[in-house]
Amino acid sequence: MPLSLWATLLAACFVISFTPGAGAINTMGNSLNVGFRRSIWGILGQQAALVVHILIVAAGLGVLVAGSPVAFEVIRYAGAAYLVYLGIRQLLAKPQAPAEGETDAALRAPNPGAEPRWSMFRRGLWVNLLNPKAIVFFLAFLPQFIRPELPLLPQYLIVGLTVVVVDVIVMWGFFAVAAHGMRRFTRSVRGQRIMNGVFGALFIAVGVLLAVVH
Repeated sequence: MPLSLWATLLAACFVISFTPGAGAINTMGNSLNVGFRRSIWGILGQQAALVVHILIVAAGLGVLVAGSPVAFEVIRYAGAAYLVYLGIRQLLAKPQAPAEGETDAALRAPNPGAEPRWSMFRRGLWVNLLNPKAIVFFLAFLPQFIRPELPLLPQYLIVGLTVVVVDVIVMWGFFAVAAHGMRRFTRSVRGQRIMNGVFGALFIAVGVLLAVVH
């Protein structure tokens, strides 16, 4: 892949990753709930979904999904329902009263009752996987950086690696950091309720948009 083409791909990936969506909301929620370091597990799940989307497009199945109204609608509504479910679960989450004399070090320490890593990975996977518009997007996006006359496998590896690395940098280095800076706000029960309400409403809003916007 020519360096100029890769630089264009790199810039496009950063723009796309900085666009707020369900993945960014999921990352910020994880960072608030379990801390900056542990939030990487949800991000890794989201990247696994991106790899699946790229493989689907590379294998040519993306054309079938994009061209099949039934398959597209089934995946779209399943994804919307899952996001709404996550939003409702966040809204109903019970705040935990902070211990008296809680220090900054205690605030940074992992919560013993925090969500397991595999659960966070699995949730991140489904958040991104159940989004058929991502397949359609990659179907339109990837060919711009693939040259059919050149070996395809190395090109898809470069594109896939670039997409994943950039998204990890943005999710962990920006959205997770931004949310981590608000963890002090979750020290109080009232603050936790507000955060749960905000992120729950965001998940539901994104789910509804996914269902109604064509």
